[in-house]
Amino acid sequence: MAPTMKDWSTVEKPSGGLFAKNTSNWDDFQLPEDRVKEFWEKGYLTNVPVLTSEQCDQILTVYQQLADESDQFPGYDLLYEFHSNQSGDPDNVLMHCLGHWRINQLFHDLVFLPNIAVPSSKLLNPTEDRSVRLWHDQLFAKPPHHGGVVAWHQDYSYWTRTKPMMHLTVHIALDEQTLDNGALHYVPGSHKWRKDGEPLPITDLNFKDMESIQTVLTEEEKALFKPVPSLLKKGEASFHHPLMVHGSYGNRSEFPRRACVVNYVADGVISDSNDPILQKTPVVPKGEKLSGQFYPLVYDPLWATAK
Repeated sequence: MAPTMKDWSTVEKPSGGLFAKNTSNWDDFQLPEDRVKEFWEKGYLTNVPVLTSEQCDQILTVYQQLADESDQFPGYDLLYEFHSNQSGDPDNVLMHCLGHWRINQLFHDLVFLPNIAVPSSKLLNPTEDRSVRLWHDQLFAKPPHHGGVVAWHQDYSYWTRTKPMMHLTVHIALDEQTLDNGALHYVPGSHKWRKDGEPLPITDLNFKDMESIQTVLTEEEKALFKPVPSLLKKGEASFHHPLMVHGSYGNRSEFPRRACVVNYVADGVISDSNDPILQKTPVVPKGEKLSGQFYPLVYDPLWATAK
C-alpha cells in the first residue's frame, strides 16, 4: 500500500512547480492562424515546442520513480488506472497510466501549462475560441528493445460517455520519437472519414494488434490509410482531433520512449452516463456538465482580455 499524500486535484490552478504561476500575456501562447487551419484540414499538428529539455528531465525523474515503484509510489491509490504492462506480453511492454496529475506537483502543473492549454482553445471548435477544461491525463512508456505498440484507434471511441464531441488530445514527447523507438503516427484526413461524426468501433483493447482496424474500414478508407510519423523532438507536442486515427509501433531501439498526454474538453461538455466518468471519481449525472475538482478550467479566452 502506497503512503497517503496530498491530492493535487484539490488545487485548481498551477502551483509554480513546473512553470511560473503568473502569465502576463496569454496571447503569447496562441498558434498562428496557418497552423490552426492546418489542424482542421489534416486533423492534427506536430512538432509544436511546449517544454524545455530541463522541464522534460524534471518530469522524467518522477515518471521513472512511478514506473519503478508503481503501487509503492506516494498517492498511487488516487490514480484512475495504472498498467505496468497493458499488453500482458513481456516482449511488448507498454506502461499506461491515468490520473497522475492528482499525485505529483509536476504532473499537476503540466495539465495547466499555457503552452498547450491556450492553443487548445482554438482547436476545440472551428467557429469560436472555447474555454478549456481538463478531461484526463495519461502516461505511455515503451522500454528499450521490447516496448509495445498502441494499436490504431480514435480517442473519441473511448469517450462516448461524454458529449458533444468537443475533445482534444495533446501528446508531449519527453524523449525524442523516432521510427525505431515507436513514434506516434497519424492518418491525415481520417477525422473526416465518417460524415455523421460517429467514431469507428474499438478493435483492440489489449494494445497488441496493429492490423485489426482494417476489419472496420470501408474500401475507400483502406485506400486512404497512409500513416505519417510525427517524429517529435524532446519537449515537442502534437495536437490531434478526437476522430483522428493514430497509433504507434513498438520500440526496438536501445532508448526509452516516454510521453505525457493531456486530454481536454471544451467547457460545456456534459456527461452522457450515470456511471462514474473516470474511475475513483464521483458520478457526474447524465446531462450535467463536467466541472469542479476533477475537470478544472485550465484556460478561458476572457483571461486574455482582462487587464
